[in-house]
Amino acid sequence: MPLFKTIKPNKHTTIYVWKIEESLSDLSEIMPLTEKSEKRLASMKSELHQRGFLSVRHLLKHAGYSDSNLFYNSNGKPHLTDGKHISITHSFTFSAIAISDAPIGIDIEKNREKIKIIQHRFVNFEKGFIHKDDDYIEQLTVIWGAKESLYKIYPFGGLTFKNDIDINSFQIDDKKTTGYIKVEGWNKNYDIGFEQIDGFTLVYALDTSENE
Repeated sequence: MPLFKTIKPNKHTTIYVWKIEESLSDLSEIMPLTEKSEKRLASMKSELHQRGFLSVRHLLKHAGYSDSNLFYNSNGKPHLTDGKHISITHSFTFSAIAISDAPIGIDIEKNREKIKIIQHRFVNFEKGFIHKDDDYIEQLTVIWGAKESLYKIYPFGGLTFKNDIDINSFQIDDKKTTGYIKVEGWNKNYDIGFEQIDGFTLVYALDTSENE
């Protein structure tokens, strides 16, 4: 299918969302890839991952870029050749990219019962406000996605979700909250946006000083 959704959190940021319903052959058709990307695609054992990889290239095309405009630094973080910031995510049948003039992080996750089992790995400060009600899974998935998004923004790597990143109180209907990275030399606050899409949680993080 074509582009599923476009979100404009502010005047210099655009998020593109793709619902992956095409076959691998359909996604591959007329989609030029660099030699490096061809090798990376061929090395993927899961067709689901291959389709996610290719859907991201379709999103780049919608944003006015090609696969050759995307590169990764030594920490594995994506960059665009024109200097704009980019963040990439895909999960099962959805993928998304966020492109901005300022640092940005994005994550999409399927809402699954499994997150209740692993919450001890990433929930710390947030224990004070989450409640075991009808949207408990969604609350936990927002927290995970927000921390993943902030991890993607932080340029140096090495953060732990449980101890180095906190997400402030929210309700699912709010569709927004704030969070911060609390490591030495980097105490920064960020705006967090989130929404539910067909059983998935989309979360993105933006620098509060840039969110206008």
